[in-house]
Amino acid sequence: MLNIEKNQNRTTHLYMEVYEYYRKLILDGKMTPGSKMPSLRKCSQELKLSRTTIETAYLQLAADGYIMAKAQSGYYVTEIASHQHKNNQPGTHKETHYRYDLASSGVDKESFRFDLWSRYMKSALRQNERMLTYGEPQGEADFRETLSDYIRERRNILCSPDDIVVGASFQSLLQILCPLIHEVYPEFHWVSFPTPSFVHGSTVFGDYGYEICYRNKDCDVVYVSPAHMTKWGEIMPVKRRLELLKYANERHHLVIEDDFENEFVYFQKPTPSLFGLSGGQGVVYIGSFSRLLLPSIRISFMILPPELLNAYKKKAGFYNQTASKAEQIALCQFIRDGHLAAQTRRLKRLYSSKLKQLRSSVRQVFGTGCQIQVGAAGTSLALTLPYEKSGDELKKQASEKSLHLQILKESEKDVTVLMSCSSMPVQDFVPACELLKSVVLD
Repeated sequence: MLNIEKNQNRTTHLYMEVYEYYRKLILDGKMTPGSKMPSLRKCSQELKLSRTTIETAYLQLAADGYIMAKAQSGYYVTEIASHQHKNNQPGTHKETHYRYDLASSGVDKESFRFDLWSRYMKSALRQNERMLTYGEPQGEADFRETLSDYIRERRNILCSPDDIVVGASFQSLLQILCPLIHEVYPEFHWVSFPTPSFVHGSTVFGDYGYEICYRNKDCDVVYVSPAHMTKWGEIMPVKRRLELLKYANERHHLVIEDDFENEFVYFQKPTPSLFGLSGGQGVVYIGSFSRLLLPSIRISFMILPPELLNAYKKKAGFYNQTASKAEQIALCQFIRDGHLAAQTRRLKRLYSSKLKQLRSSVRQVFGTGCQIQVGAAGTSLALTLPYEKSGDELKKQASEKSLHLQILKESEKDVTVLMSCSSMPVQDFVPACELLKSVVLD
């Protein structure tokens, strides 16, 4: 049974302790799919906590898909959590190729000029003397200089090249960031993520001993992705950004801004970054080029606020650079020649058009009254369909017909599916939707 007393000095996190306790039981298989959760009253009595605290924890579990409510009956463990547990086990993943892949977040085959990029890579590799040395631990100096100009122009972020740290991925950057946070803010123990789907980030923080929460602004570190608040592309409004910064500043907390997919904002004006709004105080900014270029081109970067930057400078020479030196050199000139800006415009036109066509195809197949959620950015939409079986059953039946799905959430009477337009050809939208409809009606 959960022991709350040891954490009584953290009353603001009581419901999250209950949440994490049951979440772990579910993921460890100690509470199997279909098993009933303790009633709110019973759980409140056993843990000696208020009914409101328990109910908040249960609502959080339900919102994240671990349990579901049944009218006049209570809460029950879902199969989604069981499926997530199985997928996280090492050695169980097998790559499957599907005829229609609505779940992929890959790139469109026509979105990238391989011939142009090849020329820049060949040019980088011809710099013989430079290629004979190891890369700079912080990232190539000319690349960081170009980056500082690029993000000032594209995101109105003012920083010097010395504020930027380059890495192969955001995970490799977090491997640097976590020890810095521990050194500068030893009193920090709790990190909040938007949802459990941010598993790559939460895993790194968990490895460094931090406690993980979700959607909790009272945590010491708040990790947010303002341009990707939901899988279907909802954006954090400017008012909410200012409120978050003010709240974090008053409590001397740290905000990590993952600016994922900020380039793909179609249906509203781009909003300023948290880093820019804060003046670079109390915010770590993380950016990546994988969505603009190719997933296989692994270059990310972070901009550190003064306190963390000072700590980094003391040990920068002890880190190895994880991003390819040749790719940094190539991308540096690629940006200077204006090709990245052109690539961004091309992708916005492509994905905006494809997302509209996907939405049109969904309405054509499922009717104009179907429930669709589309944000102001991104390459996906969420479709809610009447379906009384489990989400796992829907995925299994779809997979048998070579249709790949991602289930966002489910209830007794319906299921919400995430549909991505990024890597699927436009001509496949209607056939894929028709196949999905046949599986749902089967």
